[in-house]
Amino acid sequence: MKAQFESISPVGSNSFNAFRQEKKEFDYPYHYHPEYELTYITSSDGVRYVGNEFQRFTANDLVLLGPNLPHCWKNGERQKTKASALVLQWREDMLGKDWLETKELFAIKRLHKLAGRGIQFSEAVACEVREDFEKLVSLESFDSLMVFLSILDKLSRTTDFSPICKDDFTHQTTGDNERINQVYNFVKQNYTRKITLEEAADVVCMTEESFSRFFSKVMKKKFFSFLNEYRVIVACKLLIESDMPIAQVCYNAGYETIPFFYRQFKKYKNCSPQFYRSQFRLTGDFSIPVL
Repeated sequence: MKAQFESISPVGSNSFNAFRQEKKEFDYPYHYHPEYELTYITSSDGVRYVGNEFQRFTANDLVLLGPNLPHCWKNGERQKTKASALVLQWREDMLGKDWLETKELFAIKRLHKLAGRGIQFSEAVACEVREDFEKLVSLESFDSLMVFLSILDKLSRTTDFSPICKDDFTHQTTGDNERINQVYNFVKQNYTRKITLEEAADVVCMTEESFSRFFSKVMKKKFFSFLNEYRVIVACKLLIESDMPIAQVCYNAGYETIPFFYRQFKKYKNCSPQFYRSQFRLTGDFSIPVL
């Protein structure tokens, strides 16, 4: 997927941007910018893309991203609620070049460093900072800065989070990313049927061998691993939002045989589809811990 550069201008003379997004659906392209970004999803669900990773998101998804880390949130095809989010964006030197070098801000400096891989905070942490986040978008001047620092301080003191990207992810900024973007769109439109390597390669006018090398180099995973991971995310959404029989979930997600579907689901979610559905209905947690 090609990451587009986004130029962000501060609002007035503010040292950071704080705003609310409310749209029919999130339609921003896969993009990057030199600012840090903290995004709190207040309503809607879909798939979140960060670097070469993609995960399902719902309301109370709270994610911190470092500079130039490509990202976007995309809603599902049957979106029932408006897409709404609270967003903070700031530069590393927002208060001067060395503002993070003080002893009092050591924990916040460490948080900034971890953000390079992307951080997803737990729902409990998200709910803890939501009130301050809501308040921040309507405040101005000194008061807003104090609330902003308070949010960062709270996030820097929790361990209830997980990194999003693998250590080896590197942002690809070359023109080759346009071809990855074409492949993403092709998978999104065709995942329900059998997809061959030849078809995927034809989308970007490459031989199968060249395409395999290219995709693995850029995405740090093989094409069919990406395809199966995408289908598992679709299956998770169907398991959560419907009473559809497991076999039908399998076929609607693009798998041709139930045994293969079970193996792939176990590989990416560390549990069976039945367990995933039952645990979600019991706890409301779609992440499902490793068994």
